[in-house]
Amino acid sequence: MVFGATVSGLAALVYPHVTVVWAFLLLRFFHGFSTGFKPTGTAAYVGDIAPLLKRGEAMGIFGLFGSMGMAIGPAIGSYIASAASLNTMFYTSSLMALLSVVILAGMRETLVNREKFRPDHLKINWADVYEPRVLYPSVTLLLTMLPFGAVLTLAPDFSDYLGMGNRGLYFTTFTIASLGIRFIAGKASDKFGRVAVLRFSIFFLVAAMITTGFSTSVWQFLTGAVLFGIGTGMNSPTIYAWTIDLSDERHRGRGIATMYIALEVGIGLGALLAGWLYGNHFSHMPFVFSFVGFVAFLGWVFVELIGKKKDVIPSQLRQ
Repeated sequence: MVFGATVSGLAALVYPHVTVVWAFLLLRFFHGFSTGFKPTGTAAYVGDIAPLLKRGEAMGIFGLFGSMGMAIGPAIGSYIASAASLNTMFYTSSLMALLSVVILAGMRETLVNREKFRPDHLKINWADVYEPRVLYPSVTLLLTMLPFGAVLTLAPDFSDYLGMGNRGLYFTTFTIASLGIRFIAGKASDKFGRVAVLRFSIFFLVAAMITTGFSTSVWQFLTGAVLFGIGTGMNSPTIYAWTIDLSDERHRGRGIATMYIALEVGIGLGALLAGWLYGNHFSHMPFVFSFVGFVAFLGWVFVELIGKKKDVIPSQLRQ
């Protein structure tokens, strides 16, 4: 976690001094280590300290603050950039990352048997990046993240077509809708099981894609954002908790890493396919969103037919 946060802070300090594309892309590559290390370490840490019967609730809180950061960050960043300068925004971002390092310095390590760093730790084997125990939640996450990739890619163009002045309004609406539901969904998954909540979350995701893709007005478009926020807000903490449930306690970080790989592949594949199918023809929008909605529906089928074999209902473990 410290390494990831430090990389984020250092990268933000360098952005103002980058003047050519190749250097920018190289810096982005370096910056990517922060999103590889920090979320993985944080999710594993939360899994370590959260009681078994409250894992869903804990992951809901974890997701709640993550969503708040992603919602507040762009808003504050835009204000600083307009009121001061783009460079000031980057320096402020660096300060925030370094403040998180200060917080981390005061946290207790949960790993009992720690090892000192050795160069051979950098050698990565297939077993280090894939944990078979978490295959079911990872496949579910991959299928349900394709809509997210499509939204990231096409929502700005859709906003322009509908004449919305703010291209980020869909994302703001989506984030607000997802905030409160994360905490509620996490607690519900602890009581009724992970699969029970996923049934509803994927339903909302599919409904969101259909509503968004066939939107002809701003209010309908933003209704799709609300449905998408509810679906994502229910989906994420539940799958995170499910992943921790199934992970080997000795390799919990590996299980979380496997899940995050599925998440990134899902988002990337969704963005790639959406951009290709869209092809800058707005008439293709309904088809594109229907397609990613169908892929999310396949996630529902997977959960119903296969995934429920590995369902975890923490409330029943009391008995």
